[in-house]
Amino acid sequence: QVQLVESGGGLVQAGGLLRLSCAASGMIASINLMGWYRQAPGKQRELVATITRGGTTNLTDTDKGRPAIPRDNAKNTVYLQMNSLKPDDTAVYYCNCHANLWGRPRSNYWGQGTQVTVSS
Repeated sequence: QVQLVESGGGLVQAGGLLRLSCAASGMIASINLMGWYRQAPGKQRELVATITRGGTTNLTDTDKGRPAIPRDNAKNTVYLQMNSLKPDDTAVYYCNCHANLWGRPRSNYWGQGTQVTVSS
């Protein structure tokens, strides 16, 4: 199994900056795609951003340069940075990765989620 541990959530003021991190651990042979999703109350989980091992990103909100999704392949860690936070950004943020364990096919893994609440 792959364990994804998220950190950095909490209460953030509107207009502020969000920084999340997600570290993957386990008997990992390789990780291709890493990313962040979020789920607001009463809504479906939605994509925020993804990044491949090679650094190709898929960003769903490029207005004013948000979000950014740096990745450290050596540490199996992905980050999420979002500026100009709005109350609509309030959600549980989930880390996701597509990883191969040694001798196992690629599978999809999720973190437990971290609550982000943006106060107006």
